[in-house]
Amino acid sequence: MNRQAQGVLLLVAGGTVLRTSSTDLYLRYVKTGLRPLLILTGIVLIAAALATFWYELRAARAARRNPPDETDGDGHAHREPRIAWLLVVPVLALIVVLPPALGSYSADHTGTALTQSLGFSTLPAGDPVQISLVDYAGRAVYDHGSLANRRIRITGFVTVAGRGEPILTRMILNCCAADAQPIKVGMTGKLPAGLRPDAWLDVVGTYTSRRIKDDVNGGPIPFIDVSHATPVAAPSDQYES
Repeated sequence: MNRQAQGVLLLVAGGTVLRTSSTDLYLRYVKTGLRPLLILTGIVLIAAALATFWYELRAARAARRNPPDETDGDGHAHREPRIAWLLVVPVLALIVVLPPALGSYSADHTGTALTQSLGFSTLPAGDPVQISLVDYAGRAVYDHGSLANRRIRITGFVTVAGRGEPILTRMILNCCAADAQPIKVGMTGKLPAGLRPDAWLDVVGTYTSRRIKDDVNGGPIPFIDVSHATPVAAPSDQYES
């Protein structure tokens, strides 16, 4: 692979990163706050590509003035290693493959990541009050008094526990999809018929003391007593943090 080809790969990769970060597509891979870093990465890759083209152009002009000796001691020409063309694979993957956000398959094979928080703020006003699924799960296990006499609205996608019960789930990120872990909330009460994995639901309900252990890691899975559940489209940002 010559330098011109390397420059093209850098240019394509940089352009792909910039295009991805200019739309909500980047939210399938990283947290919202990392968009500036993605844009910077794309700019750096494009700058590196342009620098490569400039270097090659300068070298070509110099070669025309002073032709270099490109043979070894046996009179054989040096060749670029063919394995370098493997660099094409990740670039093609960026262009061709657009994987969806992590869903029920990943959640079913990963234990809940629910951990105790240092403290919970007062719930905002509203009826029902809209909070994240992560916030509800943490309060239900470690501070259920804050949920007393409040109707809660949470949103997530459906997974199914080993015992066949529908579970409302969101994946949480520390940085990117590679470290994503699920938070799970069981559902009782008025549920739509025929719930399927990965279907998104907007759920309104109240706290219930029921709790089960995650089949994967034994972590706590609290429940919500559902009074109303509406199928909804997946949000643009399917992860929580």
